[in-house]
Amino acid sequence: MPRTFDMPREELATYQGTNPRPEDFDVYWDGALAELDTLDPGVTTEPAAFQTPFAECSHLWFTGTGGARVHAKLLRPRAGAGPRPAVLMFHGYNAGSPDWSEMLGHVALGHTVAALDCRGQGGRSQDVGGVTGWTFQGHIVRGLEDAPDNLYFRHVYLDTALPARIVMGLDGVDPDRVGATGISQGGGLTLACAALEPRIKPAAPVYPFLSDFQRVWDLDLAVDAYEELTEWFRRFDPLHEREKDVFTRLGYVDVQHLAPRIRAEVLLGTALGDTECPPSTQFAAFNKIPGPKRVIAYPDHKHELLPLHSDTIYTFLSAL
Repeated sequence: MPRTFDMPREELATYQGTNPRPEDFDVYWDGALAELDTLDPGVTTEPAAFQTPFAECSHLWFTGTGGARVHAKLLRPRAGAGPRPAVLMFHGYNAGSPDWSEMLGHVALGHTVAALDCRGQGGRSQDVGGVTGWTFQGHIVRGLEDAPDNLYFRHVYLDTALPARIVMGLDGVDPDRVGATGISQGGGLTLACAALEPRIKPAAPVYPFLSDFQRVWDLDLAVDAYEELTEWFRRFDPLHEREKDVFTRLGYVDVQHLAPRIRAEVLLGTALGDTECPPSTQFAAFNKIPGPKRVIAYPDHKHELLPLHSDTIYTFLSAL
């Protein structure tokens, strides 16, 4: 079997992760979902400048945790009777939601599409901030020196579940036929969304970020997307006296620990040469998914476009 740079394929198939799981992990996320239940999302929509004869395009706004106004692009088919499927889309780290035209293929199938802008990244969503500690570089470490409820990605993960609920409640959407997809950070958010909103049916993450942080560290790959981990230790714990506590705290937002909650059918796309989101970190999450799942692995590719995989996802989600 082809070997990846970090472990053989047969070991990937059974690897269960390295990063510690906090003892109160389930209590933490049950409490987070209970908080979400109390929110008034204050949903509003406004027409977008971009429109097509078959797709009604709108800006969707809702209020998430901490009072942040969060934005998503919403595309709905203009024609078609009866409840129809929907697809949630999540973008890569520091980017924003796709251009409207990139999502029209799903609308052409009769699907509603909602594409989230993560707080404080490349889109329109509001980042209310207000945490103790370092905010200069990176979102993984934002809130690390504050209460666990103030970890940045706790808010973003809940931001994935809330629009899923909103979309499932829209007229013309069948709540039992909603899927999710995303690449890199978007892949991690796809897993988080499917875990926190178990009505998600198919989920198609591609080389998911935000999984098994300590494994990234052990591989000496805390560079590029994970560089902020290195910078945090350099500045605030240069002797690594708090290393165990730091990785345990990050365990609250490690998607591998959320994966057992997933009830969706999962299609994972992965590149075995990916040094930004190492394959073992992805399989740490994938191997914990209890339901139907399969992986398509590209032996010769890295953190890059995977040829024909977008078509594979489109076909996978078109079966909704």
